[in-house]
Amino acid sequence: MENPEFKIIVATEQHIKYSQIICDEMESSAKARGTGIAKRSPEYIAEKMREGKAVIALTTKGDWAGFCYIETWESGNYVANSGLIVSPNFRKSGLAKLIKKKVFELSRTKYPDAKIFGLTTGLAVMKINSELGYEPVTYSELTQDDQFWKGCQSCVNFEILMSKDRKNCMCTAMLYDPADKKHDKEDNATKNFKINSKLYERWMRIKQSLLLKVDKMVSLKIG
Repeated sequence: MENPEFKIIVATEQHIKYSQIICDEMESSAKARGTGIAKRSPEYIAEKMREGKAVIALTTKGDWAGFCYIETWESGNYVANSGLIVSPNFRKSGLAKLIKKKVFELSRTKYPDAKIFGLTTGLAVMKINSELGYEPVTYSELTQDDQFWKGCQSCVNFEILMSKDRKNCMCTAMLYDPADKKHDKEDNATKNFKINSKLYERWMRIKQSLLLKVDKMVSLKIG
């Protein structure tokens, strides 16, 4: 799915100039929603760009339009696509979905065996995640790395999270597990094989029946 208005690419060092505006918009958006997200500094965003662990959306004129980055936990076994933000000028344009798809593909390329997860309060993000193959899960299925949960300290709901022993909060947890998807694919392949096998067997029985009839008719004519 492409949109000619935007160029969505893996961010590099040349995009560091957008770090401050990205951070400002993240903070502004969080305040507007009244929920809050883990606060990041321009330096942290710049680091993600240098590492090739971020996706940026630019207009054809070169203006910043959106952003998202990758975080890893437990030696790359868990990956989070974090900080999704779209400029107010381009919201409700479908750009968020394009960015999520691009950063998801980047995550799968860099960490093909990792579980990709996210915490969100946004229904739109939940819908996009579902389309990508994420499923709602309990917090216990996410990374238990303390550094990840420490990142929630700047969220207005952090006290709720801690009062629940990190087992629940206002956010919905969603997870993409490549191992499950592989099994699903194998199950579907097995199911399709069984269906095709039955159809093949049925065709062979019909074919054999027709051949027997033809053979019998030929024998009668010869006799």
